[in-house]
Amino acid sequence: MKNRLLHLPRIHKQSIVGITDIFMSLIATWGAFSLRLDVLHWPEGYQWHVYQLAPLLALPVFTKAGLYRAVFRYNGMSAMVAVGKAVAIYGGLFFAALVWLALPGIPRSVGLLQPILFLILVASSRAFARFWLLRVSSDRLHRREVRILIYGAGAAGAQIADALLRDQKSHLVGFLDDDPHLRGKTINGQRIYSPDDVESLIDLYDVSDVLLALPGIARTQRNEILTRLRKFHVHVRSLPNLNDLAEGKIAVSDIHELDINDLLGREPVPPNLALISRNISGEVVLVTGAGGSIGGELCRQILAAKPLKLLLLDHNEFGLYSIHEELKKRLAESDSDTELTPLLASVRDIQRLRDIFKTYRPRTIYHAAAYKHVPLVEHNPAEGIRNNVFGTFNAASVAIEFSVRDFVLVSTDKAVRPTNIMGATKRLAEMILQAFTCEETLPKLEDVAVEGAENANRTRFSMVRFGNVLGSSGSVVPLFRQQIREGGPITLTDLEVTRYFMTIPEAAQLVVQAGAMAEGGDVFVLDMGEPVKIADLAHRIVDLSGLTIKNTDNPGGDIEIKVTGMRPGEKLYEELLIGEDPKATFHPRIMKAHEDFIKWDSLKVDLRKIGLAADKNDVEEMRRIIRKLVSGYQATGDNVDWLFMANESIAENCSE
Repeated sequence: MKNRLLHLPRIHKQSIVGITDIFMSLIATWGAFSLRLDVLHWPEGYQWHVYQLAPLLALPVFTKAGLYRAVFRYNGMSAMVAVGKAVAIYGGLFFAALVWLALPGIPRSVGLLQPILFLILVASSRAFARFWLLRVSSDRLHRREVRILIYGAGAAGAQIADALLRDQKSHLVGFLDDDPHLRGKTINGQRIYSPDDVESLIDLYDVSDVLLALPGIARTQRNEILTRLRKFHVHVRSLPNLNDLAEGKIAVSDIHELDINDLLGREPVPPNLALISRNISGEVVLVTGAGGSIGGELCRQILAAKPLKLLLLDHNEFGLYSIHEELKKRLAESDSDTELTPLLASVRDIQRLRDIFKTYRPRTIYHAAAYKHVPLVEHNPAEGIRNNVFGTFNAASVAIEFSVRDFVLVSTDKAVRPTNIMGATKRLAEMILQAFTCEETLPKLEDVAVEGAENANRTRFSMVRFGNVLGSSGSVVPLFRQQIREGGPITLTDLEVTRYFMTIPEAAQLVVQAGAMAEGGDVFVLDMGEPVKIADLAHRIVDLSGLTIKNTDNPGGDIEIKVTGMRPGEKLYEELLIGEDPKATFHPRIMKAHEDFIKWDSLKVDLRKIGLAADKNDVEEMRRIIRKLVSGYQATGDNVDWLFMANESIAENCSE
């Protein structure tokens, strides 16, 4: 019956409510006469006119007051106030009419009693309809497991409160707000408290969750609130920011986990919009590795700057399809006429790159294609060298051949004094670009001949180094959250592991802005603030999930932290600079490093050797050449190449 009623046309629902109000006005009139005359009343004579007067006044007043526009199952305290005002107006008119008509045998006190009874009946009917339609009883309300405080008593907080009151899985305890003028007041019957009362409220009502309904708040103030809430071990979640909130009523589904910026604990680096657009607007732009987390965010940032064409290049079919579909939707919602072109290709295929460059003639390239997962590359070093080193060589040499104006390499802090193959290959990629910058003609390996290189316009090469990216594929944040959902443990390689962190949008914006400042051969690094201990980040995520760390001091905790030991090639601390005294740029958070490099005539000899070693999967020879070329490279541990270890195992078994 309830579902049939909910699906009736709006006019039918309003008619039912109106008929119900007419019936209640008659009941209230009968009750008023019965109370006044002290008998069970039956109307007679002029008393019938009073029964006619009540609905004739009530319906127009209620309609004018908007009572028939409200949705009963969404009614709250504001709706009850509206009912009270409407009945008060009705009561005044009703009493005045009885006095003015002066009907014989009609006590004037009926004009006072009837509106009071009518108010009780109308308010009760609205409350009953609300709870019946939602199938929520008072007893059930207090048996709900999730008990919530909403931080923020503004419009967003009020809307999510309405949504929570309709949700059968949660119980709203009240609001917190920093505005002292709001304290003690109520929203839909829920009291607004001071944030100073949060500890006592958590203890008194067994609060499990705090929802941040503060879409317009500054990041510094938001971080202060999170720091204050961490010690109470409540699950802190959030509503979208102002840019993400859709029009209309906020739903429970809009509540989400804290975003990456909340976990970062510092202000994101603001972009310089002039730099963002400089090498992009109206140009043909190519992004390699477009299907990855960094490449995909680069594409989003570039699309917003309205290039003429955006070429998406990746050898991962699903990743390329996903980013292309997302960008098509963004493009349809914007006023841009950018042409999107997804291109399946590997940077290891130089002829495919030539065909693409010859056809589309890109002016700016952002080279994000690389294998970046440290342990995987450590176990598969030859593939890391082929993709990261020679893939960069292929892309850069073809860029020179086809007069690409700007070539920006996405690098990493792991390229600085690396202890792993991945970091070493990224440093070798940087060195190739540095060597290319200082050559008069196009550098080439013996098996790569490029026509017309001597007459090609100079390509500006630059490199951008940054630290770990929160939320990217392989990032610790998604891993930690998954481990928490599964009940733990959280795995750390070492309690002292420390990293620089930034968000994916920050990383992409830095790459674009730094490339716009390039003069040739530049190595740009970001002032990323203080490095963060991975263990501290894990504690922060656990605390803000409403859980506690299980250890010797707290054996009854929820989530254990398990130390697994350092992985092959992993460092305790990462660095951003090889040399000293980086120079400032006109962007306050971007620095420029000036570092030594090897000239191409010398570098190409060793590159040829390392290429041959990769073809033979001679890991020790690859390591030897890397030690010679890459400043500060220190291999950690033994050879962990999967093929090498498998062959060693086979040889041992055969000897036995």
